[in-house]
Amino acid sequence: MTQVKKFWPILTGTHRYEKTLSTRNHGSGVIIDAPILAYLIETSNGRILYDVGCDYTKIADPVLRKQFYEHEGFPFGPPQMTEEQRLPNRLAELGLQKEDIDVVFCGHLHFDHAGGVCEFCGAEVHVHEKELEAAREPADEAYFKEDFDCPVNWRVYKGEYDLVPGVRAIETPGHTAGHMSMMIELPKGSPILLAGDAADLRENLEREIAPGLCYRDDETQALESIRKLKRLALETGADLWPNHDMAFFESKNRFPKFFE
Repeated sequence: MTQVKKFWPILTGTHRYEKTLSTRNHGSGVIIDAPILAYLIETSNGRILYDVGCDYTKIADPVLRKQFYEHEGFPFGPPQMTEEQRLPNRLAELGLQKEDIDVVFCGHLHFDHAGGVCEFCGAEVHVHEKELEAAREPADEAYFKEDFDCPVNWRVYKGEYDLVPGVRAIETPGHTAGHMSMMIELPKGSPILLAGDAADLRENLEREIAPGLCYRDDETQALESIRKLKRLALETGADLWPNHDMAFFESKNRFPKFFE
């Protein structure tokens, strides 16, 4: 029986970029606004965050912004993030403090998913072993090693597992080496299957298009993961959520209200 009580998708910022970053080899010249999301899951055994968004300091501070975002490695510049959108401030709108978070589950460790992890040093931080290795390499420019310059309470896992009954980590490598999606069984209605960056947009799922950035520039695993998520959604009746699709997010956004 699921231990999930409530679920919130939370907007922590946006990023404007060419669509090819989300749909590999599709959308050249098309600029999109992508939501940067975190997801809060309240269970009877504690609170879990899936992803924590960007490090606000690297966006707000001109020197750091230039260092991390304003160079040829980031042709579309930094994400947009307001003080209000900082995750601790969004949690405060729910009457929560960052110390109320028990587990941070990083779907992967790119800057827009794990950049804010140092805000939650008191929580366990779950990550796939291959993902942590890729971040430490680093395997691509979207990993900022400085995002982890704090005493992160890592919990490193291999394979798939249940965080608590009703919350399951699903292996979906391809965008990155150790990318993980998440199945959430709500007390009412259909489960929600968070694709994470295995599928940025609905188009990735509907047309089976790999994300723009693939580990080692090989889309094979990414396409296998998209098909795996679609199979799993079909088998379980889950609602499959892409991660950077603004229209999809707006259709689901009810913050500070929640799903149950």
